[in-house]
Amino acid sequence: MDDCFADEEDYYCSDHESLDGLENEDSGVNWAPSKGPSTRVITKESLLVAQREDLRRVMDVLSLREHHARTLLIHHRWDVEKLLAVLVEKGKPCLFMDAGVPVVEDECKGSRAASSSSVMCDICMEEVSGSEATRMDCGHCFCNTCWTEHFVVKINEGQSRRIRCMAHKCNAICDESTVRTLVSKRHPDLAEKFDRFLLESYIEDNKMVKWCPSTPHCGNAIRVEEDEYCEVECSCGLQFCFSCLSEAHSPCSCLMWDLWTKKCRDESETVNWITVHTKPCPKCHKPVEKNGGCNLVSCICGQAFCWLCGGATGRDHTWSTISGHSCGRYKEDQEKKAERAKRDLYRYMHYHNRYKAHQDSFKLENKLRETLQEKVSISEEKESTLRDFSWVTNGLYRLFRSRRVLLYSYPFAFYMFGEELFKDEMTNEVREIKQHLFEDQQQQLEENVERLSKFLEEPFDQYDEKRVMEIRMQVINLSVITDSLCKKMYECIENDLLGSLQLGTHNIAPYHSKGIERASELASCLSMQVDDPDKPDFGKADEGGCSSRKRARKESRFFDLNMPAEVIDRN
Repeated sequence: MDDCFADEEDYYCSDHESLDGLENEDSGVNWAPSKGPSTRVITKESLLVAQREDLRRVMDVLSLREHHARTLLIHHRWDVEKLLAVLVEKGKPCLFMDAGVPVVEDECKGSRAASSSSVMCDICMEEVSGSEATRMDCGHCFCNTCWTEHFVVKINEGQSRRIRCMAHKCNAICDESTVRTLVSKRHPDLAEKFDRFLLESYIEDNKMVKWCPSTPHCGNAIRVEEDEYCEVECSCGLQFCFSCLSEAHSPCSCLMWDLWTKKCRDESETVNWITVHTKPCPKCHKPVEKNGGCNLVSCICGQAFCWLCGGATGRDHTWSTISGHSCGRYKEDQEKKAERAKRDLYRYMHYHNRYKAHQDSFKLENKLRETLQEKVSISEEKESTLRDFSWVTNGLYRLFRSRRVLLYSYPFAFYMFGEELFKDEMTNEVREIKQHLFEDQQQQLEENVERLSKFLEEPFDQYDEKRVMEIRMQVINLSVITDSLCKKMYECIENDLLGSLQLGTHNIAPYHSKGIERASELASCLSMQVDDPDKPDFGKADEGGCSSRKRARKESRFFDLNMPAEVIDRN
């Protein structure tokens, strides 16, 4: 359910003066451009650049070669801030030792033994010339054949990122340039695989970088600069939750949304219906539904049983008794179980029906774009003082955004005020008070969203100028109101509901008036030259005369409520 709107006409990118002015005056909404994008799109071309940014920071601070900087970053999952915090807390020797980096930096790495001397390899127990043996940073020296076989095994096992020395109890990480040199002589394709694994470790091992979950895959990754609990939009147009990689579902937490999708997908509610409306046959155990008034029912297998208690009986009966059977004793547990299943089913149906209704409305309202295009085109052709109709666009985007908030607020309420997740967090009295508070805000938002939808569906192309001005003001005012109500609902959820939890933590993506931020692409021509003669040659991504510093971010320009990429780029 992507927020979408056509971009064929130029009128969809103006009139921010009227809308912005009202919002700043009436609701205190800050419509100033943000300081800079908080998310970046990493393409195949810019992946090396993104990796080199972090490598350069660590190399400058610790005066390391690229190989050792990468080893430290992979050990700390590419979290530079965490790496620096460990450096301050434990010191450089402990930092290096934990990551498998030799403490002494000036030793001759990956060196060949003297060609005039011979070396005894402790692995194969053969004596080889110095030119056929290699000494690692840790000081251990083995023959090239053993080193190569060791590297091949580790690469095939998927351990390319941290190949340790062969020596017993040595935790040092082998120099990647040495690995590449030795492996490429016998297995060039495996050396390319090794390089690819090193490069992709920036995404696979980095909690702030994740692949876009688009299908088919667009090949992009997304890097967030601040909070991992956010919703992002890739350059391919897909909007998703960065934390769980499912569709954007705020104000639902990731756990709530996962439980809700499973509940809607599997047969759990079918089982509940069967529990409420059927009884199992005591012989074949198939569910049987009663279609008459008599409490003596018969299964298709031929077994007769009592509907009241489910016990097998004979077929002879009177108005008051069944032959050979009596079930006048009250069984409390069985009655409670049936009543509980019935109550849970009705509760689920309440929330699911409203969730489905807003989902259907969202899909239908997406079709408004074509209708509104025609209406605006007809209105622009008229001889009128009204020439700017971008309030239609802003109103539609606000409708999309508010409808989505409403849509996902019902799964949130289902779990927030149920007993599945927060049974021990709140007493029944506190739960009831909080539920009334939330539902009041939900109801206000729902009423104004429906009003906004109604005004946008008005045939304003057939009205006179005065009536169009009235609709325009209504759409603008309702856009401001719905935005304010969305913000208040998120504040209530974050502060009064989720913020007061003691036994668990549920994080949601924050609300943004202008919708889900579209990630900006990381320029692939940024040069991150590394002054290491043995740095790996990953290709020509950083060739050229580009500046070695990260370019200043351009001023962020986000139009109201997930404006399509084409419109943003054009404007």
